[in-house]
Amino acid sequence: MNLSMMIRIEWPTVLVLGLAYGGWTAAGIWLAPVSLVSALVVMGVMAALHSSLQHEALHGHPTRSSFVNELLVSLPLSVWYPYRRFKTLHLRHHQDEHLTDPYDDPESWYRAEGDHKALSALLKWALAINNTLAGRLLIGPPLMVAGFLINEWPLLRDNKPGLRRAWAHHVLGLAALSAILALGFGINPLVYAVTSAWLAFSIIAVRTFCEHQWSDPVNGRTIIVEKGGLLAFLFLNNNLHVVHHSLPRAPWYELPRLYREARDRWNEQNGGYTFSGYGAIVRQWLFAAKEPVVHPALRRLQTGVQTGPAGHGTLTPANGNSTVSAGLPIAAGPDR
Repeated sequence: MNLSMMIRIEWPTVLVLGLAYGGWTAAGIWLAPVSLVSALVVMGVMAALHSSLQHEALHGHPTRSSFVNELLVSLPLSVWYPYRRFKTLHLRHHQDEHLTDPYDDPESWYRAEGDHKALSALLKWALAINNTLAGRLLIGPPLMVAGFLINEWPLLRDNKPGLRRAWAHHVLGLAALSAILALGFGINPLVYAVTSAWLAFSIIAVRTFCEHQWSDPVNGRTIIVEKGGLLAFLFLNNNLHVVHHSLPRAPWYELPRLYREARDRWNEQNGGYTFSGYGAIVRQWLFAAKEPVVHPALRRLQTGVQTGPAGHGTLTPANGNSTVSAGLPIAAGPDR
């Protein structure tokens, strides 16, 4: 590999990264003294954009160096998820043959039937509300965070390879973030964590709410939203999600062109799981459940030991043959 290839930089991504960090910083320095609420809102929007940039980084952008890419997005503006954990779980999600599987897809919102039966009535109610768009925006973030942290603990306790290092890096990032917020902006880091970070998760949840559905064949499991407007920019064109899953190494700014050049083929490939824009999704599912909580086809007889109310974890299925993942997704938050 020659030197020019090694130092390749995708400048559109770098410019957006500058916008995300610059907008976030400007809100903290100049807007917070005038209106803290307005500053927290702007910082939440920038944190959502930063989450999309973290997604780009784990897919190999804007450079060919994974170390440089991680360094560029290492300040955890969305607070709750270690970048390296997101990377590991999200790349596993890209095994398309497992999409929506309650155990094998780390980003599936479906529950296995046996596991769902074992939940409390309160949690069943919360998961049902969470399957409406309004519910996903309001209670989805704490459900994801609580479940993720509950399921991370036994993995940390058992010293799963790489996990403690991932969290150590994240803690360092949180320390830097807290110092910037408290000393640089005069903003309480805890207030930021439950306002701006929550808002960032909710913004990303608009995209992830119906990003995947159960379908046989596999190609019909991934959505196309043709016109995303400002949201498409915040999502870095991942509204064209079937293109991303088919070409995961393609940078975000190439996705619209790739879609336009073969629009009919992409729509045929995903079985017509296509929407004109997010307005259509809001009108149809703001207060209506788009999906059942229990997976309609997979793991109907599978039962595992729940490690938490939501989030990622590992458990051994009833047949004891393998270790699989279960729960609700992290990428519905930062993805991511």
